[in-house]
Amino acid sequence: MSIAFVALGLDHRHIYGMTENMVRIGARCLGYWTEGSPQPLEGYVKRFPDLHRFETLDAALAAGANLALVSAIPADRAALAIRAMRAGHDIMTDKPGCTDLAQLTAIRAAVAETGRIWSINFSERFEVPCVTLADDLIADGAIGRVIHTTGLGPHRLNRATRPDWFFERDRYGGVLADIGVHQIDQFLHFTGSKTAQITMAHVANHANPSDPGLQDFGEIALRSDTASGYIRVDWYTPEALPNWGDGRLTLLGTDGYIELRKYVDVGGRAGTDHLVLVNGSRCETIDARDAGLPYFDRLAHDIAHRTETAMRQSHCFEVMELALRAQAMAEGRPT
Repeated sequence: MSIAFVALGLDHRHIYGMTENMVRIGARCLGYWTEGSPQPLEGYVKRFPDLHRFETLDAALAAGANLALVSAIPADRAALAIRAMRAGHDIMTDKPGCTDLAQLTAIRAAVAETGRIWSINFSERFEVPCVTLADDLIADGAIGRVIHTTGLGPHRLNRATRPDWFFERDRYGGVLADIGVHQIDQFLHFTGSKTAQITMAHVANHANPSDPGLQDFGEIALRSDTASGYIRVDWYTPEALPNWGDGRLTLLGTDGYIELRKYVDVGGRAGTDHLVLVNGSRCETIDARDAGLPYFDRLAHDIAHRTETAMRQSHCFEVMELALRAQAMAEGRPT
């Protein structure tokens, strides 16, 4: 079965990687639809100059694709995904897949109604080769059973290029739902936990008082039956750092630990995807840039065969629900 897809909503630059990685595995893009002229549109057209722009959403949904990539404004993603599922499309959506629990309930109902796949592209796992190598090492028993994760997700604000919705809480969903969701995904995945309890959640605006809707700092503590974890996310990446953020993940096992220095090593090593492994017989840093990105091939397989090799649907739902509940807890709202 060949995979053909359309891109719906170009409001976040993550649509670049979503499109590029599907094209890389041989999927065919039939074109894109977006409202107006969002900031990422110019870069998208430069990367994919031959793609057709559909004049209407209905035209895009009728083009014959079996997959829709969704990267609209976060508050609009749920409705767009549901409409695409009802038109016969499986979904790869940018994170957050939705911005409140009512939207998530509607998405669950649409999946049950249509039998479609709703997959969030957790790019801090699925687009990072050193995470692939960490998966393989853990499966081989390199650090024993993972019992704690520390996930750090700093980001650069890039104020000049941010659209108005980026500073509006109800439109981007809050910092824990928006970028903390990556770290919740990795906690459940690497510890093998089906769910978790949020034991602490906090958000703040420490450095941007003129933008009261922006949450520029957030943290979460969580635990499952077998593991615990800590998450910190922020919008404070300094200008001197050569990339958008020094994202790191530390996986503590019963027999060792792995640290992923995903995007940069401020200790001096060039490039990305540095994996530090320490156990009873090894203490080394590994260049993991060639470890691959299996999510996209696996998602194509799942679309063709109705399987769950890329990610369990229940995992995707649970990650999003935990992120939304953490966001509500941090804001003092009932869940």
